Order: sequence, then structure tokens, then C-alpha cells
Amino acid sequence: MKIRQLEAFRAVMLHQTVTLASEYLHISQPAATRLLADLESSLGFKLFDRVKGRLYPTAEAEALFKEVQRSLIGVDRIARAAEEIRDLRRGVLQIAAAPALASSFLPHAITAYLKARPQAQISLTQHSSRTILDMVIGQRCDVGLVTLSMSRSSPSGQRLLSAWNVCAVPVGHRLCALDSIRPSDMAGEPFIAHPRSAGNRLTVDALFAAHGVELNVRIECQVSHALCSFVEAGAGVSIVDAVTAWGYRGRGVVFKPLEQSFTTDYALLMPPHRPAPLLLQSFISHVREFAIAQIGSDSITL
Repeated sequence: MKIRQLEAFRAVMLHQTVTLASEYLHISQPAATRLLADLESSLGFKLFDRVKGRLYPTAEAEALFKEVQRSLIGVDRIARAAEEIRDLRRGVLQIAAAPALASSFLPHAITAYLKARPQAQISLTQHSSRTILDMVIGQRCDVGLVTLSMSRSSPSGQRLLSAWNVCAVPVGHRLCALDSIRPSDMAGEPFIAHPRSAGNRLTVDALFAAHGVELNVRIECQVSHALCSFVEAGAGVSIVDAVTAWGYRGRGVVFKPLEQSFTTDYALLMPPHRPAPLLLQSFISHVREFAIAQIGSDSITL
């Protein structure tokens, strides 16, 4: 027995004529008749009595139809699943992301992405960029999103987006009255900074040094979201990227443009020699579009 023969049998049982069954299957009437004849030959018993050009199912056909229905429902389910996978409505995506992205931005972006894909599943874990790199090399995730500057794209890595940096100040702080902030405006202010091992700390130090301003670092913290929490608590001021600022919006921190700003680059890394899930490219495109739509093209570049 072949599945196509069983499909023809089911179509005739449901539509009661070979003509309607062939139209349902998008085949010719002789082809449908041949499928039924081949099935009867395989089974060794008649499925239909032919009376005055009409088909009447035998008792054996009625008994067989129940089993065929159960079996072909499973086949139909597989076909629908394959269609959903092809149309990017079903699949599994494992993402490892740096805290600046995973703490707020990605949960919103992922939620928006899944609204149109109810059968898709996404796993998001948060790690340091160093750990994510190890996970990508070890093929323990489908994609890693890290804080990393990439001037050139490759099959295993490319820039995701770049975010301009802004000054974070507590609500009611004197700097809130300024339209934009210069390093000299922050002279003497307690400053919450990334540790010296972080990539953008060197950029911040160089910016202040170029203006002859001594950076008054009181607190160091690895996670950008936590820098904002320190600012909200009144511990001082800080500089964070636009992605982090967007995730902290509406709370006790005011974000002001930097007169001489710089960007924080985010990159995506993929395991080498491993086929990327079909969902991945559409998800990356969605993340970029979501960033521009939500954060703004004046704060994000692609």
C-alpha cells in the first residue's frame, strides 16, 4: 500500500464520487480510479460496489476507513508541521546573549517575533561575552549575541547593530537641565563605570582625558543595566548605550545625549560548520527592524 492510494480511498469515502475525489486530490479521474484499483489489488478484497455508475463502500471499506483516517491524520499533521517550518512559523532557536541585550531588549523583541509564530520556540540564556564565545565554538547554541566590534562580516559572524551612548543621570540632578552633556559637565561628579577590562571603558577614559577631565570613578560594575540601577539609587552618573537606556526607560533615570558620543557595537556569532536554523535569518532581521522601530534610527545604526 502507498500513501497516495490511501489518500484516494479516503477522498472517495468522504466525497462519495471519484469525480469529486479526483478534484480534491488535484489529479485526473482515471488516475484516481487507478489508485483505487491498485489499492484493492494490494488488499485482496473489494472496497466499493459499483451500481449504476455510483460507488458504495463495502463493510470491509467502512472498517478500513477508520484506520486510514487515524493514520492519514498523522500524515496531515506532519505535512502541516513541514509547511510551518518552511514558512518560518515553527522551529526552535537557542540564543545566548550578553546581559545588555538579554536583560530587557531581547525579551521584548522575542515576544513581538513569536506573536506571528505560535509554534516556534526560543530559548534565551544570559552570559558574559567570553562565555558566549565558548558556547558558540562548542556548538552549544544556535547564535551568540555579544558586545563586540566587527568591521568585517564572515559566515560565522557579523555586526548586529551599533548603539550610540548617552549620559545617565538621576531624576532631579542638575545635569537634567542641559540639552546635551559634555565631559566637562561631569567634572567632579561620582561616576559609575564598567571595569577596566570592559571594551568601552577605554573609550570612556580616553574621552574624558581628551577634555582634560579627571574621571571620578566611585563604583565599577560589569552589567550595563546595573549601572542604571546605581544611577537611579543616586550613587552618581554614568554612560550607557542606547539599547540599555531603552530597557531602563520610564524609571528614575534621565538619559541625556552626549555632545561627543561613541557607539557600542553588538555582534552575532554562529557556530562554524553547523547549518543555521531556518528561523535564524528572519529573527535577526526582526531584531534589527525592532531596534530601529523602538529605539530610533538616531540612536541605532545597522
